Amino acid sequence: MPRPKVVIAPDSFKGTLSSIDAAAAIQRGLRRACPSAEAVPIPVADGGEGSLAAFQAARTGRMEARRLRVAGPLGEPVEAAWGMDREAGLAVVEMAQASGLSLVREAERDPLQASTRGTGELLAEALRARPRRLVVCLGGSATVDGGAGMAQALGFRLLDRAGRELAPGGGALRGLVRIEPPSRPCVPEGCRVEAAFDVDSPLLGPGGAAAVFGPQKGATGEAVAVLEEGLARLARCWESDLGARGAAARPGAGAAGGLGAGLVAFLGAALVAGVELVLEAAGLAQALEGAALVVTGEGRIDSQTLRGKTVLGVARRARSAGVPVVVLAGRVEAGWEALRREGVVAALAASPAGAQGEALRRDAAWWLEETAARELGRFLGGAE
Repeated sequence: MPRPKVVIAPDSFKGTLSSIDAAAAIQRGLRRACPSAEAVPIPVADGGEGSLAAFQAARTGRMEARRLRVAGPLGEPVEAAWGMDREAGLAVVEMAQASGLSLVREAERDPLQASTRGTGELLAEALRARPRRLVVCLGGSATVDGGAGMAQALGFRLLDRAGRELAPGGGALRGLVRIEPPSRPCVPEGCRVEAAFDVDSPLLGPGGAAAVFGPQKGATGEAVAVLEEGLARLARCWESDLGARGAAARPGAGAAGGLGAGLVAFLGAALVAGVELVLEAAGLAQALEGAALVVTGEGRIDSQTLRGKTVLGVARRARSAGVPVVVLAGRVEAGWEALRREGVVAALAASPAGAQGEALRRDAAWWLEETAARELGRFLGGAE
């Protein structure tokens, strides 16, 4: 009997496991459930946190890891990584490395003050390398400033009524009156900038950056209103001062606290679904050839999963190849059944009911391995 081929393509389990560690845990469980199976681990991501690692895993030996000390979300210095594949002319910047929510203690989270300046400093360094293609991975941000801090780091001036430079953070955007671009273009001629979004939200409105994601980053109801007003003012200045029309309404504009729209307006970026970029780089389509099963997963399966997250992207690729999909997640919330039409045959929680905090983070790999060992054998039928 031929060995069943199982493609293991998880995203990171935010705050607990990287995509590489998650793939390794699932592979250990698969080995216990079905020793004869051929495991093909492909750590992936959706354009959010963990995307840089996924690109590096896909381009082993070709993408050089570089590090730079930049301003963190609240101005404190942080060590951030970015990647450069010189042969391909490809630079990859992950905004969560410089402006991520994981860099801020929960009690200090405040999108009124948090800035994307550090992401702009990373971008300036990457652009100095003169890549032909620059991918900016969005998601996992502590910020709701529409990329204002990023723009300031790149030489744009964001001015109030008195002609003074705006302070950092989304709260200051209410005072924005005018944007002055730098004297020379930030992006070298011939370089394509791609903003890889992890959710397809617009910038403004009830489904936008402030309303949906502001509270997750520490914003109160009052703060959400302030952030919404500031982003609306920023969008008007994009149109009047930069000629960037319609940036706020594009799918993905609201990703990373509006950085998606900001990259379009300030740098002329193209907004693209991050999961598609990463899956293409990882070679998932080729790996699916001859596969009997795909195992994917992430920290939580919920309504956002259907807005462009990794699990959805993997499932759609697998469905096109006629391969069933099993999802292993830290938590599975009601509504996952909508994934059945994408070829998902089961979504299983890989943590015990009620588990939380440090104990859950410490034992996440063990629980994931145990769930894989317990469940995967039955989806492979009589493979042994």
